[in-house]
Amino acid sequence: MTLNRFCYLLLIFAAIGSLLSSNPVVVWFLLINVLTIVIYGADKMAARKGMRRVPEATLLVFGVTGGWPGAIAGQQLFRHKTQKQPFKTYFFISIVVSIAVMAAVYHLSAYSPLY
Repeated sequence: MTLNRFCYLLLIFAAIGSLLSSNPVVVWFLLINVLTIVIYGADKMAARKGMRRVPEATLLVFGVTGGWPGAIAGQQLFRHKTQKQPFKTYFFISIVVSIAVMAAVYHLSAYSPLY
């Protein structure tokens, strides 16, 4: 199994695990951010050892699905993907999209009736 497929498998397991919890949103954000930090670390290690890397698209997917705080922490902790263009631009756009989607979901859920 490639590293990229393993990353998406972890993403699926995190989604299932969070849905099975009593606070799925909180568990999701905890899991996705921890996984994002780990993936940034794994990608940095792979880069140093000349191994197969995690595609930038996968790093961006983890960020846009709510793991952008973990991505920022991983970038600073591992000094990884902090200077590379156009990744920085795409990463910034993914943060804006993620926050906009979270705000929209919150806004829509605030007005939906709870039964």
